[in-house]
Amino acid sequence: MSEPFAEDPFDGNDFAVEETEEMPSEEASNKTFIIIASVLGGLVLLTILCMAIYVLVILPRQKQTQLAQQATAVAQSTQIAQALTGTAIVNNQALTPLPSPVPTETPTPTQTPVIAMPTDTLTPTPNFAVTSTIAAALTQAAIAVQTVVPTSSALPNNGFADDVGIPGLALLAVVFVVIIFVARRLRSSTAS
Repeated sequence: MSEPFAEDPFDGNDFAVEETEEMPSEEASNKTFIIIASVLGGLVLLTILCMAIYVLVILPRQKQTQLAQQATAVAQSTQIAQALTGTAIVNNQALTPLPSPVPTETPTPTQTPVIAMPTDTLTPTPNFAVTSTIAAALTQAAIAVQTVVPTSSALPNNGFADDVGIPGLALLAVVFVVIIFVARRLRSSTAS
């Protein structure tokens, strides 16, 4: 009796697997690596360039603007304080109100009797310091009534996404996904 499984069915040439698959050359895999490394190196250099521009150009402009705003605020505060105290400085000299004239007696002739009638009208002498202080205070009160007080109607502007920017993060994510697909495509085309 013959054994049905005595022969090895895979010993023949019928089912032989041909080894035609070639190994990728080192130059092809090195070329892909060099392309990807160049792209990533370019991104790093572009990032460093943008950071240098920000530090050397944009940041000093922002600081100058902030210092100018502070100087303007100090000058306005000084001007308001001078107006409220009633003294203004012009050409480094304080302006003071002129003294009111003192009434002088005029001699009357003694030969004709003059009956003097008392008068109740006195002319007040204006005090310029008090008048200018009151005027400045009333002006400040009128400005305060007209000034619109800002109220917050927006969300706070802090956090990682606000600092970096959501559009920039989305663009960077898309770029990385494209790099992944291109790298996989290059690997599959060189492996075949």
